[in-house]
Amino acid sequence: MSAPGQGRRHGHGLVLGKFYPPHAGHHHLVRTAQDQCERLTVLVCAASVESVPLAERVAWMREAHPGARVVGAVDDVPVDLHDPEIWEAHMKIFRAAVGRRVDAVFTSEEYGGELARRFGAAEVCVDPARELFPVSGTAVRADPIACWEFLGPAVRAALTRRVVVLGAESTGTTTLSRDLAAHYRARGAVWAKTGWVAEYGRRHSEEKLAAARAADPTASWSDVSFTSAEFPAIARRQDEDEERAARTGSPVLFCDTDSFATGVWHERYLGTRHHEVEEIAEATRRDLYLLTDDADVPFEDDGLRDAPGLRPWMTRRFRERLAETDRRHLVLTGDRRTRLETAVAAVDGLLAEGWHFAAPLPERR
Repeated sequence: MSAPGQGRRHGHGLVLGKFYPPHAGHHHLVRTAQDQCERLTVLVCAASVESVPLAERVAWMREAHPGARVVGAVDDVPVDLHDPEIWEAHMKIFRAAVGRRVDAVFTSEEYGGELARRFGAAEVCVDPARELFPVSGTAVRADPIACWEFLGPAVRAALTRRVVVLGAESTGTTTLSRDLAAHYRARGAVWAKTGWVAEYGRRHSEEKLAAARAADPTASWSDVSFTSAEFPAIARRQDEDEERAARTGSPVLFCDTDSFATGVWHERYLGTRHHEVEEIAEATRRDLYLLTDDADVPFEDDGLRDAPGLRPWMTRRFRERLAETDRRHLVLTGDRRTRLETAVAAVDGLLAEGWHFAAPLPERR
């Protein structure tokens, strides 16, 4: 990229759009404008009827283009490209949001020429036929899976269907979540990058046991204890790992537990609920919980388990908390194959529901 002031033909450039949601074509447009301008403003316009909040779209564009000035505006004016009064109503919103002179308008839309004229700026048309990136916001809203390769990390994370497998000790949560991830990866194409998120609490437990044995080589799991303060840290780390995986994977992500489950584990070890952990869990959306019943699964002591008698209580408590918090869930019973088949059917049903974007304001013709 050229140094500031070198090889750039315009002073202040403008890219305007709904970015509902942003995709590779939008990002190409912004990068092209950045290369040709001393300064660039990206104006995100959202109508109140649309289902992705303006603030979220602004955040997505700021993350993708830290070198640009990204601002947002609510624009509920009807869309009519042939009505001068409506055009001027839009321009009043645009000018107020941009707040400074515009030298060049970068666009891939038919209305770009008129928009540039009203700003008193040059029009720079970028890939209007969408040959470089054959995608549009309309296409993404209609079928995100078909357009997945054109979506950036933040949008993928927002759209990814998150499936959490949770359950009591030694009930097959890790086995099932791994099996599910492998099943969807095997479908190939966009599904080949299906992610799996490990249970951070287990790693934390392994580290605590290792520390205990460093002090006393004869120490066992029964010598390890937890403090209440550890659980919020575990919950946050679990969510961070989940969010990182959602940004790079396929349209579905499988998690071996989550921060919601961490709250139930706090009850199991310390006997009370932890409201901070529960608040952490509420900050992240999950789409489906798969609860592994303790029936049909023999208890296996792997060195980090010590209470087979608590498994029925934990299963019951998970069911209670899932119902109390109105989380979509399914209880899985039977052998490994049966549980996998039931889980796949549930996940396929979830994916078949699609993504529901509210329609933008229609264009008057």
